[in-house]
Order: sequence, then structure tokens, then C-alpha cells
Amino acid sequence: QVQLVESGGGLVQPGGSLRLSCAASGSILSVTDMGWHRQAPGKQRELVATITNRGNTNHADSVKGRFTISRDNAKNTVYLQMNSLKPEDTAVYFCNAQIMYQIHRWDDFWGQGTQVTVSS
Repeated sequence: QVQLVESGGGLVQPGGSLRLSCAASGSILSVTDMGWHRQAPGKQRELVATITNRGNTNHADSVKGRFTISRDNAKNTVYLQMNSLKPEDTAVYFCNAQIMYQIHRWDDFWGQGTQVTVSS
């Protein structure tokens, strides 16, 4: 079995920073793309950022210049550094990863989500 566990969410004031972490564990043979998504109340889940196993990144326009995705391949962990947070960043943040869990068997695994609330 494979598990993704997020941490680092919480309540922060506008303009503040948070760092989210997501660690993958279990039967992992290989990990390719990892990413972060978010879902605000009453809205659809949206892509925040992705990163390949070679470190190539992509960030949504709404977070460019404020959020930075990174990863530690040795730890199968992806991070999201969030700076200059705004109230509209309030959402549940989910990580995902493309993981080979058996020879030639891949799947897209998701974490349970971590709440980020930006409010004064």
C-alpha cells in the first residue's frame, strides 16, 4: 500500500507564510510527477503546482511569484512554500504523486488534505 500524508497547514494572517509537506510511504518503486492542488468551499479542485522527478516545475498563474514547489527524491517528499498569502488562498490543499507500486503498475495517489486558512 501507498500513503501520502500532508502536514504544515494552519491559520495564518494575510501576508504570512506557510510550508506544506507531503511524504509518500509504503510500497514505492518509483515516483515521477508530484503536485499540489487545492479546493476552496463551493469551488472545484484546482491545480496549484507540479514538479517532475527531474525538478521541472509548473505553477498556476494565481500563485506565481508567491508559491514554490520543491521535492526531496530521497525522501519521496514534496513541499509547497507559500509566501505573501491572501485570503483567497484559503482552501484544503491536497498533494498527489504518480507512483509505481509494483513492476509496471502505476497509479495516481492522493493525500487526505490539509486546511490552510488565511484570515486576520
